[in-house]
Amino acid sequence: MKTLLLHSYPFFFFIATSIILTNITSHVSANDYTKCYATNTYSCGTITNLTYPFSGGTRPEYCGEPNLKVNCENHVPKFTVNSVTYRIIDWDLKTQNLKVARDDLWDTVCLTSYHATSFENTVFYFNGGLANVTVLLYDCTGNTQPTPNSEDCGGGKYVYYGAGVLPTNYCKSIIVPISGTLAQDVAKDESIIPNTLKDGFELRWDQSYAKCSTCVETGGVCGNNDAQFGCFCNNGTLCQESKKNSRMVMLIATTVSAALVIGVLIIMIYIFRRRLWFHKMNQLWNENSKAHQDFEAFLKTHGPLGIRRYSYIEIKKMTNSFSEKLGQGGYGGVFKGKLHDQRLVAVKMLNKSKGNGDEFINEVASISRTSHINIVTLLGFCYERCKRALIYEYMSNGSLEKFIYQTNPNIVNNQLNWETLYQIAIGVSRGLEYLHKGCNTRIFHFDIKPHNILLDDNFIPKISDFGLAKISPKNESMISMLGARGTPGYIAPEVFSRNIGVVSHKSDVYSFGMMVLEMVGGRKNMSVEVDCTSEIYFPYWIYKRIELNEDIPLKNITNESDEEMMRKMVIVSLWCIQNDPSTRPTMRIVVDMLEGKVETLEIPPKPFFSSPSRSSCDS
Repeated sequence: MKTLLLHSYPFFFFIATSIILTNITSHVSANDYTKCYATNTYSCGTITNLTYPFSGGTRPEYCGEPNLKVNCENHVPKFTVNSVTYRIIDWDLKTQNLKVARDDLWDTVCLTSYHATSFENTVFYFNGGLANVTVLLYDCTGNTQPTPNSEDCGGGKYVYYGAGVLPTNYCKSIIVPISGTLAQDVAKDESIIPNTLKDGFELRWDQSYAKCSTCVETGGVCGNNDAQFGCFCNNGTLCQESKKNSRMVMLIATTVSAALVIGVLIIMIYIFRRRLWFHKMNQLWNENSKAHQDFEAFLKTHGPLGIRRYSYIEIKKMTNSFSEKLGQGGYGGVFKGKLHDQRLVAVKMLNKSKGNGDEFINEVASISRTSHINIVTLLGFCYERCKRALIYEYMSNGSLEKFIYQTNPNIVNNQLNWETLYQIAIGVSRGLEYLHKGCNTRIFHFDIKPHNILLDDNFIPKISDFGLAKISPKNESMISMLGARGTPGYIAPEVFSRNIGVVSHKSDVYSFGMMVLEMVGGRKNMSVEVDCTSEIYFPYWIYKRIELNEDIPLKNITNESDEEMMRKMVIVSLWCIQNDPSTRPTMRIVVDMLEGKVETLEIPPKPFFSSPSRSSCDS
């Protein structure tokens, strides 16, 4: 029985805590709350009608949420969250939409502090449609020639970047959200970032969570009572105090119900502990608990990620109870969803069998560090024991896989032309270059394949699925790894055998080369549907024709431009799949080769692959 009571302790604690919180009383005089009515709104400069959750001016702090006091400085309303001061650009009392900008980046990119832009409270959340821009302190020693986009802040150079490869010799950095509609403009012209930061970003006050709307409807006004939400009546008292009798009845009913529930639980635990399967459930619970602890420890170590955490109930609501399925993989299913702002999203639900949650942590840790036009944007996540979900931006055209294989009946009338395939190859190469060189840490993807390349409305490619990714310090180019990871057909040989070479970013280069060859051939590299044995392995077949400078009989090549793009993709791919990792180019060189002239490309050495026996039609 002692053991049973110990197992029930968390539930007793929950009931006791609920009862205590129900009876919280105010430490502020009742008459003081009338000031929340007398000065119901607060104005500063062009911003008017500031009310709950803000205090400030003649509005006492208990008329708003804790730590949301607005100060009017030179006719500009400002407030501070997590050591960062924000200026209010726009405020809509009716919809509770708030637009703010970082005050320390208003007139300059010369930072005075390095605190992340985050809102760790229950009042605000990011309003969606955001991208990230990275602000760096560059060349602390002053020994390097500053870049064209740098500003002299004294004692060092500050340079700002929106996308692409970042300098390697910066000292510190922060990530600031900007409007997602400006992200592509920033990627094209980084010099507009200072003005972009002035545009700020939107926050939203979750009114239903704060219970303020119900309070106002009953004639009350919102404030806080001992750091808890309070609804005050026009006589200055807590509205709930006028209903003491009903509260007492509710308290008695709650106590009786709790006692009954506890009794039933004790009986159930006593019975189930006698059964073998209960021990298995108990073991599974412990494993889930450890996974949960590991994930919470990860969040604590890495601090605010700049993405929102959702509850499982919110996930069900945004997907309409998982009514529209977009796809299925070994990890689980992907469902179409919609956020508060009506923006479409793809919700990836991970299977319960995903071990201790390492792949989930991997994906959140790696992709939350990225901000690039060719990397899919992670908008949020859910982690409630075995309920794990990732919320991504919605890609209307799905994955590249369904567009490139000629045997796919769904694309008979929808096959991509060579210009689109070529631009997709360049986009993926830029995304990989960013992962290898452009982030604060080096990210190795280890699962580059057509299925993991998503396409937006304009067929702009975005690398997705970071479940197998590995993260390493930026100054390390190789990693240690137990066992092979990836998808057969795209895995670099050194991942299988360390005798060939070390595992590094060159392993992603190999996978990229194999993928582009499949884009060129319109088929899997290994195919059993061709007539000639030597054509079964596509890289072998196409290398012979490049080596002999023969025409490559591929479909849909209608002009010299198509021919040139195809040959560049082939030659670059053959360089990428070299057996020796040191012979493969980096992704920076791959981008240059794809964007350069085909005449400048050298034919690579023959990649090492087995030679199938020749058949009569081949000769």
